[in-house]
Amino acid sequence: MSDLYLITGFLGAGKTTFLKNFLRLFAGKKIQLIVNEFGQEGIDGTLLADLGAYLNEIAGGSVFCSCRLDQFEKVLRESADVNADVILVEASGLSDPTAVRRLFSQTERFPHIAYQGAVCLVDAVRFPKLYATARTCVKQLASSDVALINKVDRATEEQLQRTRELIRGQRPDMPVLETAFGRTDRGILELLAASSHADGAELPLTADLTLRKLLVTVAPTITPYALQKFIEMFIEVTFRVKGFVMTSAGLYLVDCAGNVVTMTPYTGDVSEEKYGRLVILSGAGMPVRKRVKEAASWYADSILSVE
Repeated sequence: MSDLYLITGFLGAGKTTFLKNFLRLFAGKKIQLIVNEFGQEGIDGTLLADLGAYLNEIAGGSVFCSCRLDQFEKVLRESADVNADVILVEASGLSDPTAVRRLFSQTERFPHIAYQGAVCLVDAVRFPKLYATARTCVKQLASSDVALINKVDRATEEQLQRTRELIRGQRPDMPVLETAFGRTDRGILELLAASSHADGAELPLTADLTLRKLLVTVAPTITPYALQKFIEMFIEVTFRVKGFVMTSAGLYLVDCAGNVVTMTPYTGDVSEEKYGRLVILSGAGMPVRKRVKEAASWYADSILSVE
């Protein structure tokens, strides 16, 4: 029997960092990771590949959407052959996981899986704005058993208090923890064990949010400075900008949430088909395509396409 935990939370909440810390709570156990990327680039899976766990990546949509549900169920059925002690599922930041209880209540389909609940990562700085504009935040909280407010070191007291109020307003029954850098301890497992996640209520499968998604192909001749300036021209109308980009100075990991451009030299192994492209995600009504096109016109020699 494999204990399965779901990690959810909106884009940039810190799910991958949390997951790396969460893994340490299962030291000595055989672990299977199922990493779900909304965009076409399996970035988080690449970063997690060196953690010594059995890894599956599902890209191109939420595992709870009909477009990827069959692939997710296939991976879950095949996980019986892995015989892992623990299965950790990192859901896409845009996923609507309200079907999770229904899915894992079907014990006849997944007799080897014992669902242990969901942890919802919350960005203490950005959550009040996101909660008002992205309905998936509401869905993720509704489907989770523990909320973990992350990045408390970056939040003002006003932002932190507003985030607490929003969570308590929707889920007064939910245990809420607070942390920075995704740190956690065994107390979170105790809270999950005490939760009511075994409820098998019939909840409908839903499609991914109708959000803006662009894929930008970047020439390897671009300088890191030009890449940063390019992103700065549209970053404020995005939820997330993410990708591996080869530049004139080497490979960089771009991972931007909010209005901050974050670019880090990357020395890990990345297959060529996974670098050179940026996935840009934003909300309905944001002029993302127009802004990206305008920015691309300034760097026409380096931006090969915007799709």
